[in-house]
Amino acid sequence: MTRPAGPRGADEARELGRTGVRVPPLGLGCAPIGNFRRPVGEEEARAVVEAALEEGWSYLDTAPHYGVGLSEERLGRALAGRDRASYVISTKAGRRLRPLGGDETPPDGEGFVDTPPRVREWDLGRDGIRATVEASLERLGTDRVEIVLLHDVENHVREVYETGFPALAELRDEGLVRAIGFGMNHSDHLARFVADLDADVVLCAGRWTLLDHRAASDLLPVCARRGTSVVVGGVYNSGLLADPRPGAHFDYRQAPPRLVERARRIQEVCGEFGVPLRAAALRFPFGHPAVASVVVGCSTEEEVRDNARMFAHRVPGAMWRALVERGLLGEDLPLPEG
Repeated sequence: MTRPAGPRGADEARELGRTGVRVPPLGLGCAPIGNFRRPVGEEEARAVVEAALEEGWSYLDTAPHYGVGLSEERLGRALAGRDRASYVISTKAGRRLRPLGGDETPPDGEGFVDTPPRVREWDLGRDGIRATVEASLERLGTDRVEIVLLHDVENHVREVYETGFPALAELRDEGLVRAIGFGMNHSDHLARFVADLDADVVLCAGRWTLLDHRAASDLLPVCARRGTSVVVGGVYNSGLLADPRPGAHFDYRQAPPRLVERARRIQEVCGEFGVPLRAAALRFPFGHPAVASVVVGCSTEEEVRDNARMFAHRVPGAMWRALVERGLLGEDLPLPEG
């Protein structure tokens, strides 16, 4: 039986945990303006941020990792002169940045291109976390960020418990940040951290989508129990749920044929109800009441406008029921109301 969403609609701003920080249903993921996969010009990056704010996406998520600091720098320049109370920023910690030495070979860009001459280095020590946040503030041109997340720390579990999370908790206690937590695409690790630590929010990428429901069995129940809010990223699973065709990507790799076929079947059902697949992908996460927001990465102004149109598209409850009846969504999944 399909379980309805909580009493709040998907269009309403929601509080992150009990922090007082409220975020709109859609936020801007700022990896693309850090030149993820392709170069983005300075003016193009500014236009993306401005369009997002015009559409009401007042939640902006970035990280030092994105473009080796370029995303934060561009976001800061685009926000310069705006009322600081009119938007919410989340950034991340765990990787420190330093200048590339003159005799050093540029490191792997990890998907980012044409980046500044800097090097990422893991540092989850207390001093390292504080220095990382201070450097982010400088690049962003602000005196505060609302949210700081430990980023991709699934291989640094001991350091998370010993120094990384306690350092973030100190920053929260001092009032330098208002909400802390974790950001990664491993829902099982996120579930463990939420169960053990006082996290306000987690950003889970790719594990609570129309095609990947792993977070429903591990992360979402513990977040509901602990009062931890969930921000969902990667709702298109790297592209397959935006355009389900052979050769499309799923989690940054070419999607296997079985997943392409499943995505196409979901698209066909959505089409029967006059709903674009992308509209369904954007709405799906809000079936669970722990979900506060979805962040969408955009590299052009038109992508921002298109995602806003998709989110505004009416999605009838009968469509979700049809997906369940045809075996494309599990009967026990929490699904949005119509």
